[in-house]
Amino acid sequence: MESEATNKSRVVMVESGESWDFYISQATTQTRPIAVHFTASWCMPSVAMNPVFEDLASSHPDIPCFSLLMWMLSSAIFTKIRLQIFGDLIPSHEAGNEHRVVSSGNFILMEAAAKMEVKAMTTFVLMKDSAQVDKIVGANPEEIRKRIDSFVQSIPANIAESL
Repeated sequence: MESEATNKSRVVMVESGESWDFYISQATTQTRPIAVHFTASWCMPSVAMNPVFEDLASSHPDIPCFSLLMWMLSSAIFTKIRLQIFGDLIPSHEAGNEHRVVSSGNFILMEAAAKMEVKAMTTFVLMKDSAQVDKIVGANPEEIRKRIDSFVQSIPANIAESL
């Protein structure tokens, strides 16, 4: 029987604007890189990338170190944002132009996606110091692994050089 610790995901589901702000702030304060998977339940390539992202998160665990500073430098934050439009269709005054009512939490996440110019599912955004440094669009597991591995491994080296 597997322990509960091995079943725990390292990918954090961001479900509101408040949690988005919290994780961005946490990553910035702790000088940790952040990898964001923008996904949607209706997009099959996006759904297929969920286990790939989980595997990547597991391959970059929080490494126990003797120094708190080195622990913060050795780990990345992996988040997933599931974008969805839901609610009732509201007819507009223009024929064929209907609008959906969405929750305020999801609206904030859609604003975050728009700010990072996420225009397709599945999209991965890599961030450092609350700024986007790379974006990968599409379901290409090899390319995603290569770029996320390279990005996460480069952060401690960059910080160590500045100390």
